[in-house]
Amino acid sequence: DLRVPFIRDTLLTYSEKMHLGHPLQGFRILDVGCGGGLLSEPLGRLGAVVVGIDPLEDNIRTAKLHQLFDPVLKGQVEYTACSLEEMAMEATNRFDAVVASEVVEHVNNLELFITCAAQVLKPDGSLFITTINKTILSYAMAIVAAEYVLRIVPSGTHEWEKFISPEDLEKYLASSGFTVEAVNGMLFNPIFGTWSWINDCSVNYALHAVKSKVAEQSDFVSDSSNGKDNDSDRSESSSCSKDKL
Repeated sequence: DLRVPFIRDTLLTYSEKMHLGHPLQGFRILDVGCGGGLLSEPLGRLGAVVVGIDPLEDNIRTAKLHQLFDPVLKGQVEYTACSLEEMAMEATNRFDAVVASEVVEHVNNLELFITCAAQVLKPDGSLFITTINKTILSYAMAIVAAEYVLRIVPSGTHEWEKFISPEDLEKYLASSGFTVEAVNGMLFNPIFGTWSWINDCSVNYALHAVKSKVAEQSDFVSDSSNGKDNDSDRSESSSCSKDKL
């Protein structure tokens, strides 16, 4: 998996923290759309304190069950069923990093999602996004090939209209006080089930952005209360527990 080394190496590059054996010790990471914990668990094993959130209760139950098989994760990883918006209402400036992997292409209100990500991040905090570009090639590969030919994911998983180019994503990020530091193309090999870095971002890509120290936060709470779409269209979610790591 390219994502964990990408997150680890980037955080260590931008930080003076260094702990042999547990290089991410001292970092607090929010894993948005954590699913069954595929990213939360390895980040926790690297020493980070991780909060994994997902709007689907079933995903959280699966993640908690899987966590029981590794005692190392006790006290390192916590899972909660809630949305990023709900987390942002009670966790201002709490995290060193936010990870949103394969999430933003399912979001109904991307502007609100990014505003909430900025809200929970500390100044100079890092936002990591992996998503799908909005191109003809991405339609052919991520929808036609992946959903209907190879059947890697269920049909109907993706909506091409919600895919976003790195340039458009950067505009949203800049409006919430982020500076994009890196954009890297990613290529999936369906034969071996492996990912590799490439120079071409026309299908999948990974992005790293840093929150400005003086980023001005907008009033996302009032937007949410006025009935705007939830940050993900996968399900309605319950409120976050206030007892966070």
